[in-house]
Amino acid sequence: MPHATTATPSSGHRPRWWTELPLIAVVYGLYSAGRLLVREDVPAAVEHGLAILRLEKALHLNAEHPLNRLLTAHPSLGIPADFAYASLHYLVTPAVLIWLFRRRTAAYRAARTWLMTSTLLGLVGFTLMPTCPPRLLDAHHGFVDTMAQYSAYGWWGAGASAPRGLSGMTNQYAAMPSLHVGWALWCGVLLWRHGRHPLVRAAGVAYPLLTVLVVMGTANHYFLDAVAGAAVMAVGALLTRPFMRIADGAKGRVAAVFARTPAAAVPVQSTFVSDGCKTSAGERIPGRRTPSADSSDANTGFAAQASDDAAAAAR
Repeated sequence: MPHATTATPSSGHRPRWWTELPLIAVVYGLYSAGRLLVREDVPAAVEHGLAILRLEKALHLNAEHPLNRLLTAHPSLGIPADFAYASLHYLVTPAVLIWLFRRRTAAYRAARTWLMTSTLLGLVGFTLMPTCPPRLLDAHHGFVDTMAQYSAYGWWGAGASAPRGLSGMTNQYAAMPSLHVGWALWCGVLLWRHGRHPLVRAAGVAYPLLTVLVVMGTANHYFLDAVAGAAVMAVGALLTRPFMRIADGAKGRVAAVFARTPAAAVPVQSTFVSDGCKTSAGERIPGRRTPSADSSDANTGFAAQASDDAAAAAR
């Protein structure tokens, strides 16, 4: 994804954390509020979920059932997977963003814009296609909600990764696309591209793959949800540069408006003690002299001097 990961030329100053934090908070707030405000049409969400499941079976892509049975039968795998689903999404993504801000400044702005753009595109997907995750389907479809099964070991309850008792604060039918996978892919691409240590680059490969397995094994997403999450990130990467140009143009227009504002005229004070006032011969009080008056004085002086010289020559 070259458009969103290539380092951009410096705009002349390092990004400031006190401007970046409010911007990120606003976008994440819009994302969270949008998920809550979108009407949860449960029948439509269930039908969308079943349609995805039927399509996957037709394409022989149904890996969710065996993964889910594996985590359900082995708590040693299921409990860590639930912790990974409930926490890494909110820890690794900001950690990579801060790492870029501090260590890879030239790449930070494009990466941040890519993440924000893709997140808002994901919100559009939640709005247009509410989707019931596998764990909320009827039990005869063969899925077990591992988050509920192992809830005694964590802070979550019936609302997936939401803290116990706060499931009403999240939209549980926002499964398509999977931004768990999308954000993990964003982290992986940036770690691979900008990491210098082999372990960092290896983590960039492992983290998205692990996330795909976790979201399917915990019955929170279908495989096609993960594919859609990757597609959203790809579209966001293509839109990053145009959005940055639009932002730069808007910033330039605002700066031009402020630049055209006239500054208040400051009166220039004279550096002469007399403030331009001169004293002519025979004057005790200085008066302001005009250029014409000065030239008249000079001519009079020259005429008087010439007359004295002539008189001296005659004698």
